[in-house]
Amino acid sequence: MTQTRHAQKACAEMRGSMEQTQIDDALCRRLIAAALEARKRSYAPYSHYHVGAALWTQSGKLYTGCNIENAAYTPTNCAERTAFFTAVAAGERQFLAIAIAGSPAEIDENGGRKIGKLTQTAWPCGVCRQVMAEFCDPDSFFIVVAESESDYEIRTLRKLLPEGFGSENLADCIQ
Repeated sequence: MTQTRHAQKACAEMRGSMEQTQIDDALCRRLIAAALEARKRSYAPYSHYHVGAALWTQSGKLYTGCNIENAAYTPTNCAERTAFFTAVAAGERQFLAIAIAGSPAEIDENGGRKIGKLTQTAWPCGVCRQVMAEFCDPDSFFIVVAESESDYEIRTLRKLLPEGFGSENLADCIQ
């Protein structure tokens, strides 16, 4: 199966799983294109690993984010969390899908680094998965990781964060 047919099949399966959201191939590609564009704005002077993310909300809005590194490492923020925090700050609370595009920078002919072609998929880290779990239904929130607009994989949050910790685990504590 070619990568493009694989992507179309994955989007069709996603569409079947998310009938209420009416996601289609065009939306998958739109999310990936937005993530690729956001990747261009990443600030990664230490790892040179540039990531962009595009988050689709229940209200039909699109929020993007890029990774923002810091010399102290701990203050570094991933693209996925940047997109989520921007959306939450704008008042959004319901999310349906996110596309993530990232890989190391390319070395140019002069030995410098540049944001170039994707060479691998960038799966969300554990902290990002936990942030997603705070706001998203694990069975109907989809994560699209892309190497290009036609070569990508889709997983549910439940698949990437099985047995996740969420507010339901605190039900006896919250009154």
